[in-house]
Amino acid sequence: MSNAYSSRRDHPHAHAADDHDHDHDHRGLRGRKLLLAFALTTVTMLAEIAGGLWSGSLALLTDGGHMMVDALALLMAYVGARMALRPADARRSYGYGRMEVLVGFVNALSQFVLVAWVVWEAVQRLLHPGEILSGMMLAVAIVGLLVNLLVLRSLHGHAHDDINLAGASLHVLGDLLGSVAAVLAALAIRAFGWLWADPLLSVLVAMLILVSAWRLLRRSAHILLEGVPDGMDCIEVEAALQGAHASIRGVHHLHVWQLASGSRMATLHAELHDPADAASALRALNRLLRERFGIEHVTVQIDPEDCLDQARGCAGHGHG
Repeated sequence: MSNAYSSRRDHPHAHAADDHDHDHDHRGLRGRKLLLAFALTTVTMLAEIAGGLWSGSLALLTDGGHMMVDALALLMAYVGARMALRPADARRSYGYGRMEVLVGFVNALSQFVLVAWVVWEAVQRLLHPGEILSGMMLAVAIVGLLVNLLVLRSLHGHAHDDINLAGASLHVLGDLLGSVAAVLAALAIRAFGWLWADPLLSVLVAMLILVSAWRLLRRSAHILLEGVPDGMDCIEVEAALQGAHASIRGVHHLHVWQLASGSRMATLHAELHDPADAASALRALNRLLRERFGIEHVTVQIDPEDCLDQARGCAGHGHG
């Protein structure tokens, strides 16, 4: 670091306290939604696995197996949401908010394992078709479809940046698609005797799940790698900061990243024409980042002279 002084200033304390309470309540509500989703998913999972074994339907077993993974994923998501409520301590100064991102990352990976199993089982069913009780299959699939709609509705409305609920919703959406496939396969078998419809639709659903899982994996990995938040241009942020206050001579060593669930953070160096304007410049920088870019947690180092550090570009999070 240069021979400068650092200043870490967020928004006013009253505003920060209100935001903390609001965030705490929001996380608590998400936790309750996830717990309800876990209970409903577990009950439906048991019904679909039993129905799949009884009727001989791969589509039902696929959806039941998927829901088994999802029940665990929802439980993990609930634990992640609860841990995110824990305050920062001496060992984890940022708290446990990133646990949500880790859970979302694991949830995405678990989907790849499930897809591999479904494809393998579908190939076996296509090569060696067996009898399927379409009536039993249809009844259980419709019940599963209704429950999945209820669960997905309960999770609807999560924040765009909420990786934890995004991961949980991805699993439930996969369950919903699996139930739709099971219903369609049951109708095709009942009306036309197309036994191949059961494994074929199972593979189709597996491919849709694979695409969504890949997107979630990339999204959560980007946050874990402390990349610049989606939709934010670091060059644009730096240019805006240059004009935040008349006393600012230059801005460099800008790093912007996301901790979890929309918690955006930034660090930067600022050079001033007159160090006496430091307080007003800091207020202007914090206000601009908060109001225009949604960055609440900001650390600013004021350089009273030319910065001694050689690297001066802007990037994702790093050590300037």
